[in-house]
Amino acid sequence: MAKKSSKSPKKIDEKKANDISVTQEKALEKLPKDVQEKLKGIKAKLDKFQKKVLEKFDKYIAGITLLPPPKQPENSNLPQQKPEKPVDKDKISVLVLVDDSDSRKMPKHELKEKLTGIISSIAQEIDKNLEPQTVILSELWQNCYDGKNDLLQLIAMSAPVFDKGMLAAIKISEVHKTMVLKKFEKYIVSYVLAGSLVQGRATPSSDIDVWIVIDDTDVKKMTRAELKDKLRAIIIGMGIEAGDLTGIKNKINIQVYILTDFWDSLRESNPIIFTLLRDGVPFYDRGIFMPWKQLLKMGKIKPSAEAIDMFMGSGEQMLRRVETKLKDIGMEDLYYAILTPSQAALMLHGIPPPAPKETAELMKEIFVKKEKLLEEKFVKTLEKVILTRKAIEHGDKKELTGKEIDELLGESDKYLKRIKRLFTQIEKIKEEKDMITTYENMVTIIRDVLRMEGVEKIKDEEIIKTFENELISQGKVPAKFLRILNELIQAKKDYDNKKLSKVEVDKVHRNSNELIKFLVEYTQRRRGREIERAKIKVKHGNKFGEVILLDKIAFIIHDVDSEEKEVSKAKIKEDGSLGMVQGSSLEEFEKVLTKVDIPSKVFIKGPIFENLKNVFGKDVEVLLNY
Repeated sequence: MAKKSSKSPKKIDEKKANDISVTQEKALEKLPKDVQEKLKGIKAKLDKFQKKVLEKFDKYIAGITLLPPPKQPENSNLPQQKPEKPVDKDKISVLVLVDDSDSRKMPKHELKEKLTGIISSIAQEIDKNLEPQTVILSELWQNCYDGKNDLLQLIAMSAPVFDKGMLAAIKISEVHKTMVLKKFEKYIVSYVLAGSLVQGRATPSSDIDVWIVIDDTDVKKMTRAELKDKLRAIIIGMGIEAGDLTGIKNKINIQVYILTDFWDSLRESNPIIFTLLRDGVPFYDRGIFMPWKQLLKMGKIKPSAEAIDMFMGSGEQMLRRVETKLKDIGMEDLYYAILTPSQAALMLHGIPPPAPKETAELMKEIFVKKEKLLEEKFVKTLEKVILTRKAIEHGDKKELTGKEIDELLGESDKYLKRIKRLFTQIEKIKEEKDMITTYENMVTIIRDVLRMEGVEKIKDEEIIKTFENELISQGKVPAKFLRILNELIQAKKDYDNKKLSKVEVDKVHRNSNELIKFLVEYTQRRRGREIERAKIKVKHGNKFGEVILLDKIAFIIHDVDSEEKEVSKAKIKEDGSLGMVQGSSLEEFEKVLTKVDIPSKVFIKGPIFENLKNVFGKDVEVLLNY
């Protein structure tokens, strides 16, 4: 028999209440003194208001907070201007945040109107000056979707009276967002609140998950990895500072993405990124997050395995609905019941979801003729349902008998069962391709990295030993990646011998992506250092320029601080001087960089200094120790 816990539920609840009270007291200490005094003076009224509201609507109330007093209108000496009505200092403005995520019995606007009326009556019974403002969560989030942040700013300045976790999340996120934008607004694409808080599962102990996407598409002076590392460290430090300012410590969990990585994760159908787009609420957006969110909602972005599974599951659910509505709208549900899983099968195969009228033809072309995974008779079932539905829609077929629906139901049920087996077949093929692709990508990038370290040729069976000697033993790559490499090579052998399960394949794939990402960033940093060694930095007048010596060609950037950079190029002669200078572009420079081998040692010969005078002017100065 299991031993019973010595703590009763009541004691646990009291502990949570005490923790909330301590948090609120700390938050109170951070507020201005006039707000502190006002809060103490009306505490009894607020406690009574809170108690009565929670007694009646505990399930719905996410938080109650005292709003800051409105600003006094400024006096104006302008003639013929009506004086503004003075602010009533005795008014007590309270915001009641209502969680309507579980509202099913009535529309959200009706729920708000009903709660607003009752909560206002409660307030009037306690004190005529108590003015509650009822806000439902969906309304607050819609403001964020529309780019309206006034309410967020108001909550950030308020004093929480009761909170299930949402008010604290909004307060610290809004404060942190303001700090980040003040310093890095040029780079910030989106600032998004995510996690359990926006999924309707908020508790006082919930972490506050925020995602920040940084624009790295115009980075010129450092690598993308360096930009991410630099900004991430500062932004996380600001999170700690925001915790100190608000009294909400050790709660905010900050994830920083650069835009290119975010886009790659989106293309790879990363479930985390899809969940962020689906549930996340933008506190700041430069027009990137919301279009992606809408595209995902519209089904325009290739869904993850999770979304595909949902498509497949929807078929069975709709078939059950058809059974209960045979003579009603059964045909419509029957149509989508087999169309949607068919589109899901095509998506799993790597094809964007086609238009309904194209789905049957694509199923036949790919799975019947090309891959030979599906029997043609099942595609005929799909075609029959699509044509029947079209005939009803266009009025060519006036009615659908119960017998016809029964026949279509039976055929569709067989179709869905066959599509389930088709999913298994597709997944098996994809596993094999993914395993081979992962292995080949890993071996290729390791060879590239070792080539940068001076190891030109290496046999497959020597990769692990060489990787360990050249990179792990010398501290250039963390030791954990040697384990991942060993696991991948062993997994490839097990897979070839049919000993590897789908779960193990997925694990190897995830770990391999981690290693590949690290090695790519390692390569970028290494190449960045090599480029720096190949640069001659100069000053001419008030401007700074650069000459980058790449094997047999030199690229010249005339003003590195200019928004529209002027780029030229010239051949490097045998005596070290430059040939005729010609116009070029950053695009050409970057293209050459990806192909040319940068020499490990760059020697500057005397004739090039005369070239520098011709290019930059006689007042040119060469910078040393930069």
